[in-house]
Amino acid sequence: MAGGAIVNTGGAKDYPGKLTLFVFFTCVVAATGGLIFGYDIGISGGVTSMDPFLEKFFPEVFRKKQAADKNNQYCKYDNQLLQTFTSSLYLAALVASFFAATVTRVLGRKWSMFGGGLTFLVGAALNGAAENVAMLIIGRILLGVGVGFANQSVPVYLSEMAPARLRGMLNIGFQLMITIGILFAYLINYGTAKIKVGWGWRVSLALAAVPAAIISFGALFLPDTPNSLIDRGHPEAAERMLRRIRGADVDVSEEYADLVAASEESKLVQHPWRNILRRKYRAQLTMAICIPFFQQLTGINVIMFYAPVLFDTLGFKSDASLMSAVITGLVNVFATLVSIFTVDRLGRRKLFLQGGAQMIVCQVVVGTLLAIKFGTSGIGEIPKGYAAVVVLFICVYVAGFAWSWGPLGWLVPSEIFPLEIRPAGQSINVSVNMLFTFVIAQAFLTMLCHMKFGLFYFFAGWVVIMTVFIALFLPETKNVPIEEMVLVWKSHWFWRRFIGDNDVHVGGNHVQMAPSNGGKLAA
Repeated sequence: MAGGAIVNTGGAKDYPGKLTLFVFFTCVVAATGGLIFGYDIGISGGVTSMDPFLEKFFPEVFRKKQAADKNNQYCKYDNQLLQTFTSSLYLAALVASFFAATVTRVLGRKWSMFGGGLTFLVGAALNGAAENVAMLIIGRILLGVGVGFANQSVPVYLSEMAPARLRGMLNIGFQLMITIGILFAYLINYGTAKIKVGWGWRVSLALAAVPAAIISFGALFLPDTPNSLIDRGHPEAAERMLRRIRGADVDVSEEYADLVAASEESKLVQHPWRNILRRKYRAQLTMAICIPFFQQLTGINVIMFYAPVLFDTLGFKSDASLMSAVITGLVNVFATLVSIFTVDRLGRRKLFLQGGAQMIVCQVVVGTLLAIKFGTSGIGEIPKGYAAVVVLFICVYVAGFAWSWGPLGWLVPSEIFPLEIRPAGQSINVSVNMLFTFVIAQAFLTMLCHMKFGLFYFFAGWVVIMTVFIALFLPETKNVPIEEMVLVWKSHWFWRRFIGDNDVHVGGNHVQMAPSNGGKLAA
């Protein structure tokens, strides 16, 4: 077996196949795994702005909020226990993602989704019935386990089921479901906040069971991906499944041969966690760490976690703050649709770069508007027209995120790893994402109290850094079959130095990472 080759990187294969109804529906069902993540992001900020919830579980924050009209607006929600309520989920998701990698590889992608949905369901029941902070946080930890399993398996499942030229569109279905979950949560909060008897927060938290039930039930009917079937020793079933998802009249022999070859290479890798550290995977490992790290430092979760809290801090009344959150949720959904219909035509890089520029401008403007009205004292009033301008720029910021870093932060890491390190790579992606989501959720209200309007400048600075990073180091990956992604890195001005000719294996008509550096060069 030739260990390496000098290859032409000018173009990637375009396997035959179309978007069948079967693939469309399986991808829609799988993408509903994003609902549980989105619902939680949206619901936590809403309930933490509800007075009955704060009075029962966080009385210190409730008293501070009542006195905030005369005090520093920036600091009225600054409380570590309140932030732990939000952030504990993401720490649990971080740990769970490592176990999910093994489940995803050994049992298949669908059972990882099912386990995630079921655990989330139990967590939702605990939160809805909570009588003390301990019950709340235990419930949040179970929700986090569910999120960790779903976020590990769903993006990989979508990338493996989709035809290469439509992979971006179908994979972004996951992000679309996250945004729908956020919007659904905002609408629920808007309704339950009006319940006079004071238990509206219980309805908000308990209704997380709905998206959990959808993914749990739906996962039972999902087929396994051809990649997973081959990897687990079912080649005939994999070929039948590939034929079914690409269309009965399509010749899938070439794509099937490439999947088998990739699986054989992956089985030579005994320790994927150790292997991913090797020099030839430096580009993929860097992206799996940097993209989710940067995604959290866009500042989006400041808006999505704490949208009602943030708008309340800006001087909106309770109803108005929840309504403003609903507006940003709607913008989030529709802007994600823009990404779905453009990502496979414009490519990943253009959306990253344009979205980054848009977010930088909006964050600087919002920070400046807050500086003018609140200054560093945090005391001031925002007139209705002025508040509308703040909401407008926040919406434009959300739109920029929703067609760039939002969906692409999940899409790109899920499509760049060869099969032998894919579960390990996706685990790193999810765990880094959850780690920094936890850090931001735990620290944001304290940062807002101390950094004040400068917090928006802080995140704008990070968006400048990440936009330059994308411009320099991320090659275009649109329309490239996953198993040929090595050619993209091999032709990149920077990453090619880490990939030797012996690291690219050519066998027949297929190309992928070689399992070792041994072997001869093939012309």
